[in-house]
Amino acid sequence: MLKVGLTGGIGAGKSEVSRLLAGYGAVVVDADRIAREVVEPGTPGLAAVVEAFGASVLTPGGAVDRPKLGAIVFADPERLQTLNTIVHPLVGARSAELERAAGPDAIVVHDVPLLSENGLAPLYDLVVVVDAAPGTQLARLTALRGMTEDEARARMAAQATREQRLAVATLVIDNDGPLEALEPQVRAVWKELTARAVAASAGERAEQAE
Repeated sequence: MLKVGLTGGIGAGKSEVSRLLAGYGAVVVDADRIAREVVEPGTPGLAAVVEAFGASVLTPGGAVDRPKLGAIVFADPERLQTLNTIVHPLVGARSAELERAAGPDAIVVHDVPLLSENGLAPLYDLVVVVDAAPGTQLARLTALRGMTEDEARARMAAQATREQRLAVATLVIDNDGPLEALEPQVRAVWKELTARAVAASAGERAEQAE
C-alpha cells in the first residue's frame, strides 16, 4: 500500500485533483466528508459539538448549521481549536478504518485540508500539495463560493501559509492557471505514484524473501 497525503489551501483546487486521482484508481479518503459524517445527528461527535458550542449551532432539523459554526470558529482561533479537538480524533479513527479496508496493493490518497497545520506529513509515504497563489484563492472563493472578501480572508488566515504547505511537499501540482492545465499534471503525478507503489511492493517482497 502506498499512503499519500493530499493537501492544499482553500480555493486551491484540491477537490478537483482528488476527483481526478479517484478516476485513475486511487482510493480516496476524504477528511472533509468524514468530518461531516462524524457530526451527523445521533452521533457522539454532534453531542460533543452541542456541549461545546450550544444548540444555536444546529439547524431546525437538528444537524450542524455549518455556515453558522464556521463563522464562529474561523473568527476565533481558540474556538477553532475546540472544534478541532472534538472532530480530528473521530476523523482519524474513521480514516484509518477506510485505509485498512483498501487492500495491500492500493494507492490510498488521504485528502486532508489541514495536513500541514496538524503536522500530519510523517503519516504518509509522500505528500502532494495543490498550490495556488493567495490572490488566486481569494478570487475563486469570492467568485465561485460566494464568500465576501473578509470571509475568504478569514478562512485563508486560519490555514497554513503557502510556504508552510510547500515545505512538507514531496510533489507539487501548480493550479494557478486554468482547469485545462490541471489534468496533465495530475496524470503525471498518478504515473509517479504508480511507479512508487510498484517499487514499494517489490521492496516488501524482497524483504519477505530474505
